[in-house]
Amino acid sequence: MHIKFCGAAREVTGSRHLLTINGKKILLDCGMAQGSRKESAEKNKTLMFDPKELDMIIVSHAHIDHSGILPYVVKNGFKGIIYATPATKDLVDYMLMDSAMIQEKEAEYLAKKGKTCEPPLYSTEDAENTAKLFVGVPYEKSITIADGIMLTMYNAGHILGSAQIHIQIDDKETGKQYTLGFTGDLGRKNLPLLKDPVLLPPTDYLLCESTYGNRFHAAIQTVEQDLADIINRTAKRGGRIIIPAFALERTQEIVYYLNILWKDKKIPELPIYVDSPLSVNLTEVFKKHLDNFDEETHEEFIKHGDNPFGFGRLTYTKSVEESKRLNELNGPMIIISSSGMCEHGRILHHLKNNISNPRNTVLLVGYQAENTLGRKIFNGEKSVNIFGDPYDVKAEIIVMDAFSAHADRSDLLDYMKKLNDVQPIKKIFLIHGEEGQGLDFEIFLRESGFTNIAVPSPGQEFELPE
Repeated sequence: MHIKFCGAAREVTGSRHLLTINGKKILLDCGMAQGSRKESAEKNKTLMFDPKELDMIIVSHAHIDHSGILPYVVKNGFKGIIYATPATKDLVDYMLMDSAMIQEKEAEYLAKKGKTCEPPLYSTEDAENTAKLFVGVPYEKSITIADGIMLTMYNAGHILGSAQIHIQIDDKETGKQYTLGFTGDLGRKNLPLLKDPVLLPPTDYLLCESTYGNRFHAAIQTVEQDLADIINRTAKRGGRIIIPAFALERTQEIVYYLNILWKDKKIPELPIYVDSPLSVNLTEVFKKHLDNFDEETHEEFIKHGDNPFGFGRLTYTKSVEESKRLNELNGPMIIISSSGMCEHGRILHHLKNNISNPRNTVLLVGYQAENTLGRKIFNGEKSVNIFGDPYDVKAEIIVMDAFSAHADRSDLLDYMKKLNDVQPIKKIFLIHGEEGQGLDFEIFLRESGFTNIAVPSPGQEFELPE
């Protein structure tokens, strides 16, 4: 088996890992690189593989940094099968269409303002053609995808439909049998809505994410009170709470907590808007896959006939006109809008109109990759560019990493120890983390007794078994 790390190597986004097994070329994930516009555009066009030569693609989950380049690959000649869980398949249909429309609309908007930007990577037609190639694979159902290659998906507990990928290999060249595991994005225990991640079966070679390889999350138990305090403080001074949130999973989690706070009368009767057509569509997919929800969610909402994603003062906006009207409203309110890293979509307009008002709060609830607008706000920059124009940052900036759906250092170590106890892992590849996160986590793992560890660089290749 040959592995080439074509993305998310010493960086967080753009997950793409190319396997060559028994003459078949298999791509694990096909994600979009995000960050600096110019650098990301180059990474997304320079794939390090020929799409026409790929036999199949396996997608761990629907986040754009794991699935967002699929239409570009299809546009450039890929004609094989795309494997994913049924929930991921349903989510990606919306995610990729939305991504295509955002690219087209941003290019149009900037052209009207006389500014230049990168042309769209793909069209809505390319997204439609991509959707036709998906095959849904339920959790823990093993299927043969090629001679000597068996695929099984296991719950990663990260977002709806997220999977860890486990591949059993009967190597025709060496005559050896071994297994490869890919965590995708590994979730945390005891998060709302979804079931906890499960442990992979015995795994010889492990590709493991390291997004939070040298960090620890705040306790999830304090989220409700912390969120209530932020809302009440901002409302008291007459401001707006602007929440950039990934349309997939993070928006639904925020709405879940706001529902609880609203029912318990811990926040005032202020209007709450989810300004994201994509979030509306994705929420419908959530309702379709109730078997993915944890016992607590079933008990609190589903058994009692309540809708955890619709209540009281909550409004989902769909049209551009509805979104624009939010700027004309007075008084405190909560606006949740994508994208979570503040790179595309309607959140840019809300930040443009609200970030310079000291009464307002910008609440960051997700990971902010290097060189994104969200990272610049996270870093405390006093002025940021939005659509090419500078805006002073005068709003209160708050970061809540307790919402993170990624395993932190302690979660990752606990997971690896348990997996290693079942059968020693022969080699670990740390991916999907910034260089510092991955290298720090490598040192930590070695101090914890693990030995054969690599933090691959972009384009680096390995031959297994070694």
